[in-house]
This record gives sequence, structure tokens and C-alpha cells, in this order.
Amino acid sequence: MTGLRYVYAVCRPFRSALQAQLSGVAGAPPKQLTHHGLIAVVSTVPEADFAEEPLRAHLEDLDWLTATARAHQTVIDALTAVTTPLPLRLATVFRDDSGVRTMMEAREEDFRRVLDRLEGRVEWGVKVYAETEPTEAGKPTEPAKPTGLTEPAEAGRPEPKAVSGRDYLRRRRMQTRAREDVWHRAAAFAGRLHEKLSSFAEDSRLHAPQNSALSRAPGQNVLNAAYLVPRADSEEFVELVDRAKDDAPGIRVELTGPWAAYSFTGEFAQEEPEVGS
Repeated sequence: MTGLRYVYAVCRPFRSALQAQLSGVAGAPPKQLTHHGLIAVVSTVPEADFAEEPLRAHLEDLDWLTATARAHQTVIDALTAVTTPLPLRLATVFRDDSGVRTMMEAREEDFRRVLDRLEGRVEWGVKVYAETEPTEAGKPTEPAKPTGLTEPAEAGRPEPKAVSGRDYLRRRRMQTRAREDVWHRAAAFAGRLHEKLSSFAEDSRLHAPQNSALSRAPGQNVLNAAYLVPRADSEEFVELVDRAKDDAPGIRVELTGPWAAYSFTGEFAQEEPEVGS
């Protein structure tokens, strides 16, 4: 094969075939490279895009990065359906097959240790959001502005009723207090849920709450957690989360998965790219 080697994951040999017509990064189909009883799942990518300098430039291009991450995840998802992969970080690239084997040789002990721990397990993600209390129209209430601060009415639209500065500030305080109450209620719920799910799962990780401005998800993220669950117990785990949703009016619970166990692979799936010889 010509070109560079893009490595998606390391896993143990598996018998089930990957889905037909599966394509990975740069549109190339993934292949298996065997070394000492382990398999690196790789595909060939063009040097013009994935050599060290052009790759670093591409990583500043959000569209390119998004497309590459999506193709990378497509291969990981396909592997997760048939085996337990240890996903490597995005854009792990080597010069040739020999470079991949050298990497596997150097990290063989760690690969085997992590694969032993992850065997037959998947990751589930759970997020809890505190949602702003809606009005009848489904939007947050804005108090009328105090006298002297009202804006001119648009054509055909009645001018908002002016209120005193004291009433305006009082309504603002009430809104702030209502939002804080929702947040505290959601945080308490999230703590109870995390405790329950952690006691069921084999392991868990708490990630930093997502920035709503970046994620564009409505509401304030108060729990962003990952849980390592035996694949055979996944249905029961999902039921636990579904039952919790019924006890959380005004709070949104989001369940994602099952995923490859990214949160439990140590340094192997960190976001920084790796370019090898």
C-alpha cells in the first residue's frame, strides 16, 4: 500500500466481518494489521494531507476536522458492533506498516492491559440539563422595562406597559431566584442519579460541564458523565436512566451510546494528534 497509515484502534482478533462498503478517513476502507496477536485497524491516507505539516494546518480547519472526526468515529462504531476496540487519538498517523508495528511493539503491554479491562464493556454517556422555566409561549419571561427605558413600539405592535424601577428590579430578582432554584434542583437530581448509575456501572468518569454557547444544547449542563458498563447489562442500565427521567420534571436527561470506551482508555484516545515515523 502506498501513502501513510492512519490508525483507528487496536483490538484483539475478531471473527465477525465489518459492514460492507465501510469507508474511513479520506474515503479509504479500513484494513487489519496483525502483530503479536493484536490487530491495528488502519487505512491508507494521502501524504499531501496527513504528513506532519499539512496535518497541523488541516487541524485548524473546522470543516476538515469535523469530516475527519466523523469518518474516524464511523470506523470505531463499526468495530464496537463486533468487538471491543481500544480507540486511538484522532489523526494517529505513521509512515508505513513497519511504523505501526513498532508502535504496537512499544505499547504492547499497555494495550493488552487496557483491552483486558475493557473486554465486553461499552461506554454510556449521560448528561443532565437545568432548563429555564418556560412561559405559556415556551420562552423565558422578560419583565417589562421600567419607566423611561421602554423602546418605541413597532408598527402594529402595542408598546409594552411601563413599570416602576422598583417593580422592574423585583421581577429581575424573582427571575434570578427562579433560575437558581431550577439549577439547584437539577444539581441535586444529577448528584443522586450519578450515585445510582455509578453503583451499577463498573467505572465512571465525570467530565467538565459543556458550555451551552459551544454545544448549542438548550439549558445549563450540570452533569456530563460517562459510565463503563458490561455489554450484557446495557439494557438494564438504559432502563435505570429512563426511569430517572420520569422523576425529573423541568430537567432534561440525555443518554448517548453505546460507545467504544473512550473515557476509560487512559492516554490512548486523547484529542491531540500523533504523527509517528
